Amino acid sequence: MSKIFSILFVLLMVAHLVRPLGLPGLRRRGDFWKIAVVGFVVFAIIILLRPE
Repeated sequence: MSKIFSILFVLLMVAHLVRPLGLPGLRRRGDFWKIAVVGFVVFAIIILLRPE
């Protein structure tokens, strides 16, 4: 599951560099790092919720 999320976030970052998504907070090409921050938060939540 985490591989799917990582590939998805990388594809979102590349797509945003090619053409900005136009969402609030993601209007410039230089805002692609915000997608990476969201990805780190998602991975942290997945790790915390994963049963051991």
